[in-house]
Amino acid sequence: MKLKILDKYLIKQFLRIILFGIVTFSLLFIVIDLMENLDDFIDQKVPTFIVVKYYAVFLPEIIRLILPIAVLLAALFTSSRMANLNELTAIKSSGVSLYRYMTPFVVTSLMISLIAVYFGGYIVPEANKRKVQIEQTYMKKGLVFIGSNIFFQDTRTRIVNINHYDVDNNQAYQISIQNFDPQNTTKMTSRIDAFRMEYDSTKKVWNLFSGTERIFTDTNETYKKFTSLQMNDLHFKPEDVIKKQQKPEEMTLSELKNFANEQLKTGNDPTQILIDYHSRIAFAFASLVVVLFGIPISTNKRKGGIALQFGINLTITFIYLVFAKISEAFGKNGVMNPFFTAWFANFIFLLAALFNIYRVQK
Repeated sequence: MKLKILDKYLIKQFLRIILFGIVTFSLLFIVIDLMENLDDFIDQKVPTFIVVKYYAVFLPEIIRLILPIAVLLAALFTSSRMANLNELTAIKSSGVSLYRYMTPFVVTSLMISLIAVYFGGYIVPEANKRKVQIEQTYMKKGLVFIGSNIFFQDTRTRIVNINHYDVDNNQAYQISIQNFDPQNTTKMTSRIDAFRMEYDSTKKVWNLFSGTERIFTDTNETYKKFTSLQMNDLHFKPEDVIKKQQKPEEMTLSELKNFANEQLKTGNDPTQILIDYHSRIAFAFASLVVVLFGIPISTNKRKGGIALQFGINLTITFIYLVFAKISEAFGKNGVMNPFFTAWFANFIFLLAALFNIYRVQK
């Protein structure tokens, strides 16, 4: 019964300080970002309510980034405060081990990490889409007109270029489809240019109108015009056209996974996409890793107090993030597979944290 009361007390203090940290760091982040973007807001005469909306949709990404720091601060502050008030001494003298004391922190951090997977994998990308839309519409940043100048690889040997795509009518205009030799992908075998392309949802095929088709061989070129041409072997659908313009940060976990599969099917290297996919999940568990590092250090009184302890753990967290970026670079170069690349920092620092817990307990 006493342990249950202690657990509730620790979890309550832990969660309250996490919330305080999220609010504080988010406000600080927004103020700094506002100062950087103030000139753009003024130059483009962005309405105040749009600025408010911009930071409202930016907030999920901010929370995702600062969550591990907020969790670390909460764990350190809770334990250090108890140590300074001799509450931790009383808990140890009652026979509660370090492992048992850490249990509510670890369980709570694990739950936060699991929630963070969904939050970072689905809520944040949807918010990022709206953020990018505001940047393009009102701030003229990264301006790409939706449905314009779309360029992608349909298969390993086929490239499709669409000058404009009408989202409402599922029609493309000024299309170029280039096919290449499977044995020599630098050699073009045919090219189709058309004024308009329309998707037939009944037959699930694309129809091209008012165009030309050229076929190239080693010795000559065949040229013919057509009024209409049915393409049965195109592998994309209308909803895929706009998706091909999305950045990874605008994609949900499911969309990233599907995009990686599409890249693989078309003969492209999906390594970067898979790294982004696994890294988003791995980063969500950074909160658990920093807590496992921070709690053992904060259970002992130090001359520098909580400031020194926070400095030590913040340095460790910084090293952890740098280590993650370094392993990501190795993954992009093909040295490590995408899953191991994303989780390598977590595995190494988890082992180091467990060793530190064992050392402190002894």
